[in-house]
Amino acid sequence: MFKSFLGGIHPHDGKDLAKDKAIEAMPPPEEVVIPLSQHIGAPCSPTVKVGDTVKRGQVIGTSEAFMHADIHASISGKVVKIDSLPHSGRITAPAIVIKNDGEDAWADGLPLSRNWESMDSEEILEAIRSAGIVGMGGATFPAHIKLKPQKQVDILIVNGAECEPYLTADYRLMLEEPERIVTGAQIMQKLLGVKTAYIGVEDNKPEAVTALQRAASDSHIEVVALPTKYPQGAEKMLIYALTGREVPTGGLPMDVGCVVQNAGTVAAIADAVEQGLPLTERITTVSGDAVQNPKNLRVRIGTRYRDVLDYCGGFAETPAKILAGGPMMGFAQYDLDVPVMKGSSGILALTKKLTEHGRERACIRCGRCVQGCPMGLIPSMLSILSERGDYTAARDDYGLMNCIECGSCTFVCPAKRNIVQYVRLAKGEIRAQMARDKAKAASKEAKK
Repeated sequence: MFKSFLGGIHPHDGKDLAKDKAIEAMPPPEEVVIPLSQHIGAPCSPTVKVGDTVKRGQVIGTSEAFMHADIHASISGKVVKIDSLPHSGRITAPAIVIKNDGEDAWADGLPLSRNWESMDSEEILEAIRSAGIVGMGGATFPAHIKLKPQKQVDILIVNGAECEPYLTADYRLMLEEPERIVTGAQIMQKLLGVKTAYIGVEDNKPEAVTALQRAASDSHIEVVALPTKYPQGAEKMLIYALTGREVPTGGLPMDVGCVVQNAGTVAAIADAVEQGLPLTERITTVSGDAVQNPKNLRVRIGTRYRDVLDYCGGFAETPAKILAGGPMMGFAQYDLDVPVMKGSSGILALTKKLTEHGRERACIRCGRCVQGCPMGLIPSMLSILSERGDYTAARDDYGLMNCIECGSCTFVCPAKRNIVQYVRLAKGEIRAQMARDKAKAASKEAKK
């Protein structure tokens, strides 16, 4: 299944713009916009109302749904608005706006001090759940759910590959604060009851490998330098590279005895378990050839892109695109008022010379997308079927739902076809149809 991945692709990584910039704490903004949907699963409902005073770390959004992650205030201040506002993953979404009171006061009892080694598994899991931690590499899957797998696992993997071009937030974290990552990994080893743990890092980050090896020297964690290629950091690719195990079609890492967490997520888990700290800030790379001063910032959740970019000196050149995330898997933004969220690994501002794609043409059947696909799919057919509106054939005959949307196919396509966009369109239509069918079935059942 993964044989095609052995070659990989090698896009220009652009990491030189920010990789040598130490993590810098951005001061809290005057106002934050905190979306109630920052995770895979059900959106949260507000637990506060306009006019309420809140403190940093206070729960301001939750849900009774199993698949969710609580939302916390990232500053102290007054709730001034609850409304549908710009969102980096969709057009708009419900959000809570908090005006900063300048005190940055923590909620009562925070932070605290705990010895994780004396905590049992249920206490550790509850600490992670109550902190609202999600996958911070961009996937945003609630961490407490992933860390209670429904199958037996024997390997923990910390994803430090950071293969997406331009992004260097995880690199700086591994270089500057490796102890937090190692502690988080040890906590997860105890929680999962596993002895084997790997931290996978691409070999173009030797300084990070060395820092982690030093921090992990007295642990049962092995730091592994992996070949630099894209998408080495994709979950299934990383599992294969480190263990040789192949996640089956439609399967999950736990199906082959593995749990994978991003390096930033692991560090946040250490903070949550040892200090009770909810996820109210994250490290985000601000980069691109249009940014005046690229940086790696520790920024509060809810800070608007506009404020982040201004803190980096604004634009050196007029950007053609602002991206949430990296250039391969990120999403172009239409509004600078979108906020930083739990999964915001990067904010990129790129000029026309880097984003100009060229005119899309008909598929020439060259097969480059097939060679580049890490999942062994035929991306050209997925794009053609999506163009035709034959989404069922794309799903049933060509494995549409197995696509990880890494963008390798689009990158190598000489016909400049927007293959990933076609895939996303097809997936969206399939999911919408499934939702309609489910609603129709429920309606019929209710009438019986």
